[in-house]
Amino acid sequence: MASDGKPGKSGAAGGFWQRLIGRVAEAPPIEQSTLPAIQQTHAPGASAGQATSATAPPDLHDFELGAEIGRGAMAIVYKATQRSTGRQVAIKRLALSREFSADDLADVRERFMREARAARALEHPDILQVVDAGQDGRDAWIALEYVLGRDLSLFAKAGNLLPVREVVQIGARLAHALHYAHSQGIIHRDIKPANVMLDRINGGLKLMDFGIARVGDGSRTRTGLVLGTPSFMSPEQLAGLTVDGRSDLYSLGVLLYQLLTGTLPHQSDSMARLMQQIATEPAPDVRIRRPGLPESLALVLAVAQEKRPELRYASGEQMARDLEAVLIMDLQNEPPAAEPVKSPDAAFAQTLRLTPEEAGQNRLSSVEPGEPRDPTQST
Repeated sequence: MASDGKPGKSGAAGGFWQRLIGRVAEAPPIEQSTLPAIQQTHAPGASAGQATSATAPPDLHDFELGAEIGRGAMAIVYKATQRSTGRQVAIKRLALSREFSADDLADVRERFMREARAARALEHPDILQVVDAGQDGRDAWIALEYVLGRDLSLFAKAGNLLPVREVVQIGARLAHALHYAHSQGIIHRDIKPANVMLDRINGGLKLMDFGIARVGDGSRTRTGLVLGTPSFMSPEQLAGLTVDGRSDLYSLGVLLYQLLTGTLPHQSDSMARLMQQIATEPAPDVRIRRPGLPESLALVLAVAQEKRPELRYASGEQMARDLEAVLIMDLQNEPPAAEPVKSPDAAFAQTLRLTPEEAGQNRLSSVEPGEPRDPTQST
């Protein structure tokens, strides 16, 4: 990537640059492990039996549903109270029967319950806690910790950006949280500003929706495949390949890029063109969009957004350490404010349903399809 000059620091700074630049230059051609080499552990306070227990969840009737507080691609979120405990929670109801074919519905429900149980075992201060999950007829629901705050999409627009130091601190905390989840064998798959809740008054930060993105993996929906959020997806995820924790770190790099600049590194009105950019074109140096940012921060984002997973950070802990080093070395003072920029079309920054051809997966027939359609345009 382009550089404004050579770093002139020594000591701890020199170690940072050597570690960061050397990681790109000396990355091994093949990486056998798909997750950080960390011994599997159970969530704090949970035994092995608790982590794998498949006991039946309580009925949805244990929850008194209140007002609707959110709506997504295939889910509605309600504020609710758990009758048995009096605890306030958020209930997310997933319309699986509407989205998935009858042939796939049983498998999708089973996958949902398996992922929800795994996510329930996660106990980390910056990960939204899963309280419970279950099935309601042919659909499914998940009860989540209820927290105050706003999701980060509010701060991803020019004119409403957070201070740079705060963004880097958020990035380090999210990288630590992802490292913990990956060490438990859980990949998020849909890292984006809308899935991170921030409470600036109390300093709270919560990464949301662990396990939900995988519900649609490998299953045909009635309208295509529920894949996630194209603008934040790694090249391998967008191609429909198997992903690991490094895919989440790519998405975290895109999230930080947007929080710092108010723009996405890759943007296009065409899904085909966007896929080509993500697969083949390096992300523009963040300093092109926001002059004044330190070179060390630009390098961290460049490593996180490498096209090949083996050239990215191997773990969230590595990325967090480098972000913390940037804070200490180069961000004692707040950089200049970002200049206003034209907001890009946000169509591909939303969760979309794509056909297998658009997702880069094997075609269902030998007939060559035409140009992938823009999913936001009606037919």
